[in-house]
Amino acid sequence: MNSVLLSEKAGTYLRQLCLEIPNRRVGSQGNRAATAFFAERVASFGFETESPAFDCIDWRQEGAHLAAKGASFEILVSPYSLGCHIRAPLLVASTLEELEAAEASNKIILLRGEIAKEQLMPKNFPFYNPDHHKRIIQLLETKKPRAIIAATSRDVVMVGSMYPFPLIEDGDFDIPSVYMTEEAGNRLAGYTGKEVSLESRAGRIPAKGCNVIARKGANLDRRIVLFAHIDARMGTPGASDNASGVIVLLLLSELLAGYSGNLGIEIVAMNGEDYYSNPGEQQYLALNAGRFDEIILGINIDDVGYYRGNVAYSLYDCPVDIASSIHKVFSTHKSLVEGEPWYQGDHGLFLLNQRPALALTSELLTELMAEITHTPKDSPEIVNTTKLVDVAIALRDLLLYLDQHLL
Repeated sequence: MNSVLLSEKAGTYLRQLCLEIPNRRVGSQGNRAATAFFAERVASFGFETESPAFDCIDWRQEGAHLAAKGASFEILVSPYSLGCHIRAPLLVASTLEELEAAEASNKIILLRGEIAKEQLMPKNFPFYNPDHHKRIIQLLETKKPRAIIAATSRDVVMVGSMYPFPLIEDGDFDIPSVYMTEEAGNRLAGYTGKEVSLESRAGRIPAKGCNVIARKGANLDRRIVLFAHIDARMGTPGASDNASGVIVLLLLSELLAGYSGNLGIEIVAMNGEDYYSNPGEQQYLALNAGRFDEIILGINIDDVGYYRGNVAYSLYDCPVDIASSIHKVFSTHKSLVEGEPWYQGDHGLFLLNQRPALALTSELLTELMAEITHTPKDSPEIVNTTKLVDVAIALRDLLLYLDQHLL
């Protein structure tokens, strides 16, 4: 199939994943439709597929209302929070020390300033959880406020396009939580000690999700693994993040329909990168416990479709023969350039298990993160399907080269 037809197919996939299928958040009907679609398409190109399931939660919310002495405040419900309908005195804490000293039982607590400057990691997040985050969560659960209001500013390290951002995004944390802008928090702080009324209409829904794992090749004990996360954060079409990576895998699977090489190829639609507990990543680790040494190279594809800039690739702990092969093959694809390393993606699973990794993303990832990612702006209009075809062809060429040249 030529590049023009592949680009047209990429456009069809993009519309289906972002427009025809509803939100791809983990646990949702849209997420299940996306994984089923991916499994069906990849299987049609001769891959053996499986879709191991995991438990998760979906979540619904219908807004929230906050009032104090007749004044109302614009607030948002923290993702995966439980709902509430309460009246209680307002308490304010701006530092860890103030929280440690607070008498928060039966009160609504406003967290602002230093203590709310960065999103807290979920309490059971296995990959990264700073001690001061764990301390804040521990104090909140011990002191038992009836609800939490977080006034947050901009955290460019997380995603600068989100303002305000939810301080808490954790389906394992059971104190109801909402969030507001820093300016609104400053105004609300004037009601410290006064009774405030908070209604949050939200609830959790037990659900199922799955990864999709597709394999081909004579020797799966010696394989290259390719990841792209198929889930999207709630409230965004997730076109660049990460329908673009999923589409690359779909195009690549078609380009490899006739593959009969010795090197094993494993294509994974990973499900959970934008979800609080990373269930797909945890499942993949469990399924491959003791088997990561079989992986010659891990490849992660995330945010490769942005219409501005090139596609950037970066290498991590690659031996000389693999690194030189990547540079040799990619040098013939002018839309790919070597970029700076980044560690916020699923290639971290390979690094945790001391396996070489290759990551592909937008050359302008910082711009994406600051302005578009995790927002409604991440729509099909910002994706260049020609770039997706270029990446798929470059990866096809790399896999065939490695199949011929790796001993």
